[in-house]
Amino acid sequence: MEIAGRPSSGAPPSFLTVETDVRFAAWLVVGLFAMPCLALEQSGNGQEPPPSPEEFAKGAELFAGICSHCHGPHMVNPGTASFDLRKFPHDDRARFFNSVRNGKNAMPPWKDVLHPDEIEAVWAYVRTGGVEPQ
Repeated sequence: MEIAGRPSSGAPPSFLTVETDVRFAAWLVVGLFAMPCLALEQSGNGQEPPPSPEEFAKGAELFAGICSHCHGPHMVNPGTASFDLRKFPHDDRARFFNSVRNGKNAMPPWKDVLHPDEIEAVWAYVRTGGVEPQ
């Protein structure tokens, strides 16, 4: 068989060997088991530690000044089309950051307005349900 004008020796290409396949499979297995462990390493039970009082206060202030216009004061939805943040999963940080940074549905993106530490502070407020940690 001739491929791209070169005669074929009948042997598979050199990168397709049993050793390569075994190494790839080993790394794949390690990756599949290591990733969830790394994600849970953040704390012993897989949940973030409570925010500091300062971080919570900063998040509450940012929420009141920016987010409450659509999401309601203290996350009590004013009956608009905005998402009821009291129902937002308190363990889905990645989803929250993606939604705030890039926007979602009617919500505009905030990545050019809020710095990452400000989004982090708003997340501290939202993930506690607006209840100051003790």
